[in-house]
Amino acid sequence: MKALHLIPIDNRHQYISFLLLADEDETIINQYIHEGEMYAISYEGTEIGVSLFTFPSKETVEIKNLALSPAFRGKGIGRQVLNKAAQVFKERGFRDMIAGTSNSSIENLAFYQKAGYRFYDIKKDFFTSYPETFYENGIKGIDMIIFRKSIKD
Repeated sequence: MKALHLIPIDNRHQYISFLLLADEDETIINQYIHEGEMYAISYEGTEIGVSLFTFPSKETVEIKNLALSPAFRGKGIGRQVLNKAAQVFKERGFRDMIAGTSNSSIENLAFYQKAGYRFYDIKKDFFTSYPETFYENGIKGIDMIIFRKSIKD
């Protein structure tokens, strides 16, 4: 396995271009960019993405934003990031990880399921509050699909 590292980030705004790969609206990103813990994803010494984790409860970690440069997608790196993060947060006493994605994000829906996450909840009309309407795969982004995975023993 190639060297993958999660490196804590201080200057979060310099990573906005990565965050925009996973969240279409900079106004929305600016609402959560300073929450939780943010990490640069380093692969073989090159920064290829970013991950932002928030903590909605003392037992739950939320993957608020996980973005990889397009050239590094589909190679198992995203799953490695999830596994590494799960290990880090499990050691800190967290029990579950959750992630939300748009109903229109077919690739993300498949990604989380392949990584062992299960459908957990739906936040109806979540994306109707976004300043701009968006479409992916010819589907309007309307609802947020929430996935959950246990990281306890």
